[in-house]
Amino acid sequence: MHIVQLLPNITYGDAISNDARAIQKILRRWDPDTAIYAEDIAPLAKGDAQKAECMPQLAPQDVVIYHGSTGTPLNDKLPQMGGRKVMIYHNITPPAFFGPYSPPTADSAQRGLDGIKRLADHVDYCIAVSEFNRQDLLRMGYTCPIDVCPVLIPFSDYETPPDAALLKQYEGDGIKTLLFVGRVVPNKKQEDIIRAFYFYHKYYEPKSRLILVGSWVGMDAYHERLCAYVGRLGLQGSVFLAGHLMFDAILAWYRLADAFVCMSEHEGFCVPLVEAMYFDVPVFAYNSTAIPDTLGGSGVLLPEKDPAVAAACIDKVLRDPALRKSILAGQRRRLADFSYDKVGARMEALLGAFLGESPL
Repeated sequence: MHIVQLLPNITYGDAISNDARAIQKILRRWDPDTAIYAEDIAPLAKGDAQKAECMPQLAPQDVVIYHGSTGTPLNDKLPQMGGRKVMIYHNITPPAFFGPYSPPTADSAQRGLDGIKRLADHVDYCIAVSEFNRQDLLRMGYTCPIDVCPVLIPFSDYETPPDAALLKQYEGDGIKTLLFVGRVVPNKKQEDIIRAFYFYHKYYEPKSRLILVGSWVGMDAYHERLCAYVGRLGLQGSVFLAGHLMFDAILAWYRLADAFVCMSEHEGFCVPLVEAMYFDVPVFAYNSTAIPDTLGGSGVLLPEKDPAVAAACIDKVLRDPALRKSILAGQRRRLADFSYDKVGARMEALLGAFLGESPL
C-alpha cells in the first residue's frame, strides 16, 4: 500500500504545509516511501514535496490524502486519480469577502467551493480540522464518514530565538501592545481590530500600540483602505501594519504582546489563536465560524462587534491581575488539547482506523 498527500501549494511556515509535513511523519509508519505532491512548491520547500504532475498512478489499495483549501484544478483531477481518497478539509473563505477588493481572488474562492462540493461523492473519508468545518462539509452534501482532528502545530519551532533587536527596541518601554497575526485579507476584518483599538487607545490607555502582522500580497486595495482608515482615526504612529515578517520577528511580537485581538469573520481553525495561548497572551476574539471551536471555552469570546465593549474588556483584563491570571490558566488548559503528541496520536488513530491496519 502506497500513501501520498496532495495539496495545492507547500511553503515555509504555512499552517497547512506544516500539517502535511507532520502527517507525513505519521504516514511513514505505514508506508516508509510516502510522499507529498503539490501544484506549487515554494523555494524553501523544494526538499519537502514533488510536483503534482509527477504523482504516480495509484492502485486500488493505495491512498491519496488531499488537503482541501482553495480553488485549484486538483479539485477536478482528484476523482480521476486511483486509490482510496481521504480529504483533510481546511475550509475555503467565502468569495463575497473578496469581491470588492480582488475579483480574481473571489473567482478563485468560488471555484474552490464549487470544486469541494463536486467532490462530495468522490471522497471515501474526511477529516475536518474543526467542528465548524465538519458542519460545512455536511451542508455541502458529504455523506462519507467525517471526523474532527485539529491541525498539527510544531510547538518546538516556537522555542527558536526571537528577533533580539526587536525585543531590545520595544521591551520594557511601558507601552501596551495589542497584536494580531494573520494575512491582511477582508475576512480577517483588520478594520474592526483598528476600530476597537481606537476606543482602547483613546479612552483607556493612550500609551498603547497595535501591531498587525501579515502579508497583503494580492490585497493592495484592502491594505490601502486600512491605511487610510488609520489616518482618518488619527492613529498614525500607534497602528503598524507590519507586513510579512521573518519567523523570529513574529516570535518577538508574541513575546512583546499584552493582548491578542481577533475580529475575523471567517476561520476554519485559526492557528494564531493557539500561538497566542502558547506565549501566554490573553486572547480576545469575536465569536464566529471556527473561533469558538478553537478557543474551547478559553480566552475572551466577544459575542458582538461593538468596539467600545471590546476595548472595555481588554482594559479590564489587563488591569485586573487576578482576572488575567484566571484567563491565562484557562488558555493553558485548552493549549494542552493541541499538544503535538496528543493531536498526532488522534490523527494516527483516525488514519489507522480508515486504513484498517496497524503501523509498521
